[in-house]
Amino acid sequence: MRLTTRTNLATRVLVFCAVNQGVTVRTADIAKRCNASVNHLLQVVNLLQNNGFIDTLRGRAGGLRLTRPMEDISVGAVFRVFEGGMPFAECFDEGTNTCPLTATCRLKGYLTRAVEAFYHELDQVTLADLVQGNCGLSALLDMSPARSVDCRLSA
Repeated sequence: MRLTTRTNLATRVLVFCAVNQGVTVRTADIAKRCNASVNHLLQVVNLLQNNGFIDTLRGRAGGLRLTRPMEDISVGAVFRVFEGGMPFAECFDEGTNTCPLTATCRLKGYLTRAVEAFYHELDQVTLADLVQGNCGLSALLDMSPARSVDCRLSA
């Protein structure tokens, strides 16, 4: 299994926003710090906004920020938005499936359960789990490094 670039970028955007919680961040700053194309990020930001993960503000003082606390954003929910529309295997898409084994193959059932288990595990992980107490991440992404950051894991 391999995640798409869009899912990877979506995670970077959300982590950046979480590290800079309470601050309106600019896409250009995310692109620079996360080694990403602004054009690709803008596509991802649009999907994140349309799915209620971030708010965007236009104008000179514009940018983006999380719509809700990082503890309330599950990685599984984000991954479903970006990965959910793509079939895991050819046989998962009835419209384009050409596999002659489909009617008798048992693998699809196992794969279905494995994909469900994958998302179930990611549903247990929040954005806060990725960010809180992660001093290395804070050092890389915090736009206000003078701000006091507690690098211990939250209880």
